Amino acid sequence: MSLNFNQFAAEANSFLKEYAKELNLKNDTDKAGRILTSILHGLREIISIQESLQLIAQFPMFLKAVYVNGWSSHRKNKIKNMEEFIDLVRDFNGITSFHDLENDEQVENYIHTTFILLRRFISLGELEDIRSELPKDLKSIVYHNFMF
Repeated sequence: MSLNFNQFAAEANSFLKEYAKELNLKNDTDKAGRILTSILHGLREIISIQESLQLIAQFPMFLKAVYVNGWSSHRKNKIKNMEEFIDLVRDFNGITSFHDLENDEQVENYIHTTFILLRRFISLGELEDIRSELPKDLKSIVYHNFMF
């Protein structure tokens, strides 16, 4: 099996352009990439390692790389609601969160949009497995009105 890194890069760039457009960021793929990374890293902190492995098994290579970058299996956050999840996403975004994630409503929309776009890679069964691990007040990040 040969690895075609140019293909992975082309797929990633295409996805990021579409993602930026869906987030209403025009062509700011750098910002879109930071937001995507922050949301995926937030998710991996609140689901089990087993669920994370099942999730990334369904991802294309470029999303696998984003998801696992900097991953440590020792940390787990006890997030109970959307406000705490948004704070976690901001933490992962770092210093750029002041620019990237200005208000909670905007961040919540980014989270929902992210799951809508990731739906093309994730089976309904896996989404249900992830949803079952989330606290009651966070289940809506997986199933949102616009998802189906």
